[in-house]
Amino acid sequence: MKKIHIYIMSALLAISSFMPELAMAQQRYQVGVCDWMVLKRQKLGEFKLAHELGCDGLEMDMGGLGRRDSFDNKLRNPEMVKVFRHTADSFNIKIGAIAMSGFYGQSFAKKATYKWLIEDCLNTMEVMDVKVAFLPLGGCGNNWTDSLQLRKEIVTRLHEAGEMAKARGKVIGIDTPLDAKGNLKLLKEIGSEGIKIFYKFQTAVENGLDIVKDIKKLGKDNICAIHASNTDGVWLRNDKAIDMPEIKKTLDKMGWSGWMFVERSRDIKQVRNVKKNYGENVKYLKEIFQ
Repeated sequence: MKKIHIYIMSALLAISSFMPELAMAQQRYQVGVCDWMVLKRQKLGEFKLAHELGCDGLEMDMGGLGRRDSFDNKLRNPEMVKVFRHTADSFNIKIGAIAMSGFYGQSFAKKATYKWLIEDCLNTMEVMDVKVAFLPLGGCGNNWTDSLQLRKEIVTRLHEAGEMAKARGKVIGIDTPLDAKGNLKLLKEIGSEGIKIFYKFQTAVENGLDIVKDIKKLGKDNICAIHASNTDGVWLRNDKAIDMPEIKKTLDKMGWSGWMFVERSRDIKQVRNVKKNYGENVKYLKEIFQ
């Protein structure tokens, strides 16, 4: 009898040790932060910080780009990959997406090395076991939506990038200033399953869109991940421009699931307080979505 009791207790302890991982796996929504915004771009300290902030994971950047031809990417080095993966595992932090934030300041339509940059990102996604990438089109300026020549170039390049991603079982999510109707039209023009929308609340607010109506019209299958924050000003729980409970209800009804990352929404009065700003925003997202 004593042996049976010991066996049962051992089994229960073994099961309980897997509960955090099981709970995360069952979550419809997972919450993380952008490593470049918490001042930890491709730094090992990002995993400890994400753990302290209560995150499920991170959106890891490819590294700075500036006017260079390639990202300042440490993860081309197999030894660095091992260290990063081990550190992430040790803090139970997932990498939910890889970002090419360098394109906030560079034009994807004009960058000569765009194909190599996409290839570099896909290679990094492969070694870090990540499915989704983020590609902002902000560096193109918003005039590409009206310029037939620029739009044609962007569409051609995104089709090529999308097919590269699709061939490797990956998805590249783009951020555009368009509404749902415009994004659906753009996706149709691109014509690749490897390109979807990385929906960004800040972009929607800045362009006067109703987020709830917009995401409903866009549809769950066209949204690969979400930047669930606004521009800096107030924390998400105090932001009247974003009705987070209503967004959650809408996403629930749509059957959408995936990663939600905090990019900004810092309190303007204490904008440099990384732990306070991101800790509060992560906490609020988890209250609403988990």
